[in-house]
This record gives sequence, structure tokens and C-alpha cells, in this order.
Amino acid sequence: MADTPPDRLSNDPRSPFYDEALLARGIGIVFKGKERFDVEEYCISEGWVRVAAGKARDRFGNPITIKLSGPVEARFLDAEDEASG
Repeated sequence: MADTPPDRLSNDPRSPFYDEALLARGIGIVFKGKERFDVEEYCISEGWVRVAAGKARDRFGNPITIKLSGPVEARFLDAEDEASG
């Protein structure tokens, strides 16, 4: 597998940017210099992330997300494990 994460990735199976194999590897997102663990979708080239807006849900039971703009960095978490061990 490639050592660089894709430009855009979503954890929603209905999205065309969903990739189960990449998500299984684990993706770490750094947004505006801080590690984020609540990212639903990201795009590095456009500089945004989507995060859940609290516990709010839409009428279909999906989390309501908000789009935050800023510098985005993505990395594979399993690559860190291989480097440290």
C-alpha cells in the first residue's frame, strides 16, 4: 500500500470517497496543528474537515456535520507502529 493517505477520505459508507481498507489501516488527522479524533471526512487539497456537531442527528439518524476550513495533514497510524516497533 502507499505510504501517503489519499487527498480525500470519508468514513461514511454512502460516500464515493469511502475506502474500508484505508480506514482499517487507521488515519491520523492534524487540523490547524492539533490532532483531531472526531473527523468524519477530510480534503487536504481544499483544506477542510467535516466533524460531527455534538450529538445532533438528522432525520435519518446520521450525525449532523459542520465543515471547518484550515490546513489539514493526514498520516497512516499503522506506519507509526511499524517505525516504532
